Amino acid sequence: MLSTLRARVLPTAQRRSLDELAQDLDLSRGDTGAKRSAFWTMLVLSAVIAAGGVLTDSTATVIGAMIIAPLSTPIMGIALGSVQRRRTGSARLVLLAGLLVIAVGALMSQVLPGDYDLLSNSQIAGRTSPDLMDLIAALATGLAGAVALARRDVGAVLPGVAIAISLVPPLVVVGVCLGSLAGWPALGALVLFVSNLFALVFGGMVVFATLGHGSRGSGVTGRPARSAYAAMTALFVAVFVPLAANTALTLVLEVWTGRVEDAARQWLADDPGASVTGVDAVSRTLHVHVRVPGELPPVEGLLGLIEGQVPDGVPVVVDATRGVRVELHR
Repeated sequence: MLSTLRARVLPTAQRRSLDELAQDLDLSRGDTGAKRSAFWTMLVLSAVIAAGGVLTDSTATVIGAMIIAPLSTPIMGIALGSVQRRRTGSARLVLLAGLLVIAVGALMSQVLPGDYDLLSNSQIAGRTSPDLMDLIAALATGLAGAVALARRDVGAVLPGVAIAISLVPPLVVVGVCLGSLAGWPALGALVLFVSNLFALVFGGMVVFATLGHGSRGSGVTGRPARSAYAAMTALFVAVFVPLAANTALTLVLEVWTGRVEDAARQWLADDPGASVTGVDAVSRTLHVHVRVPGELPPVEGLLGLIEGQVPDGVPVVVDATRGVRVELHR
C-alpha cells in the first residue's frame, strides 16, 4: 500500500537524486561562497521588501517578499540533513537569518509614530494570532513543497508554496512589534513562524525518508536519528500548545462577542434610529460599534445587560457614530 502510494506521488522517473537535492539545499556543499552570498543578499532584500509591505499595509508588496523565499532553502536543508544523519550547519544558518530579519523589522519600525495602532494594520494583525488551522495549512504546504523539490516535473509550484508558507513576513512582524514594545503580538508572530518552520522540516523529512535518502554506509536507509525525532517532537509541542490555546480563546471570544451584541441590541431597542453596526474583539477587548441619531442611552443599561455574560476582567468599549441610516430606492 505504502509502496504504491509512493510510486504514484513520487514516480521513479521524476525523482531528483540525492546529489541534486543536496546540491540545492546544502549551503555548505559545492561553491559555498557563492551560495552564501546569494542567500544573505536575497534574505536582506526580502526582509526590507517585507518590512516595507508590512509598514504600508501592502499585500502585493508582502507577497513579493514571500516569493523570494530565501529561508526555505536552509530549512529544507535541515530536513535533508536530519534524514541523512549529518550536520550541515543549516539550523544555525536559519537561526542567524531569523535574528537578522527580526532586526530589520525592528529597525524599520522606528518610522512609526508612537501612538500607532499595530493591530489596525491587516498585515500585522493577520500574523499575530495564529491558530490550529494555520498549522494544518502549513503542514499541507510543507508536504507540497517537499514533493515539489523531490520531483523534476512540478517545480513550477514552488512560488505558490513560498506564498502559502510565509517565512520572512512573520519574522518581520516580530521585529516591528518588538520595535514598538508590543511583546504579545511579537510572540504570536514568532509562533506562526515556528509553526511554518516545523511544517517545512516535517514535510521534508517525510518525503526525503520515503525516497530512502538515508546516510550512506550507516546501515539505516531513510530513518532520521533519534535526536531529530526528539527535536521535532519538542518543536511540535512548542507550536501546538500555544496554537491550541489561542484557538480555544478565539472560540470563547466569539461566544462573548455574540452575547455582547445581543445585549447591545436590547440596550438600543427603545431608541428609534439607533442600531448596532458590529461587535469585534481586538487584542482581547470587545468593541461595540453603534450608530445613534442623538445622544447615547445611559451606559449603565448596557453594563447591567452584560453582567454575567462575559467575565468582569474583559474590557468592553462602545464606539459610537452619530447619524442615521438612509435607504435610497430607485
